[in-house]
Amino acid sequence: MINSELFADLGIPIDYGRHPRRPGYAEAAELEDVEPNILGRMQRLAPQTARAWREMKAAALADGVELLLVSGFRSVRYQADLIRKKLAAGQDIASILKVNAAPGFSEHHTGRAVDVATPGSRPLTNDFDGTRAFAWLRDHAQRHGFSMPYGPDNVYGFAYEPWHWSQLGARAKRRPKDLDPPLTT
Repeated sequence: MINSELFADLGIPIDYGRHPRRPGYAEAAELEDVEPNILGRMQRLAPQTARAWREMKAAALADGVELLLVSGFRSVRYQADLIRKKLAAGQDIASILKVNAAPGFSEHHTGRAVDVATPGSRPLTNDFDGTRAFAWLRDHAQRHGFSMPYGPDNVYGFAYEPWHWSQLGARAKRRPKDLDPPLTT
């Protein structure tokens, strides 16, 4: 999954993904259009995940909870461009890698991960965990095959992401204090 040339271009350490251990992901082979995100850009997901997303969104709405799609599939190139934009804005790579996976390591590459928002809450912030939508997902997402892999103190060393849900089988595990520390600046 590591593209050493791309990593060098972005300033990503070549040992990224080893400490803490992070799985690499290939880009999805098959995707389908699902719906526009909150900015009006069409989002795509793997077919099985697209069906599960639609079913989960309908089930939430039946319970009076509105789920909004922020992000679905992201290519390796798009992931690299996200990091480039943050670097251009003056952020350092170590800080960026606490919240954005390196290209080749994002669950979004699979088309089986979604970032979720709800009306009245700023997207992609920890405020999401105080919403009815988060409570609903916590209680019901697993029925639709989704879990939240980046809970507090997760084994991957990523920042807490209550808005990120995937169908990759990862569970929100706490990282024992004696394992590798998260990336630092």
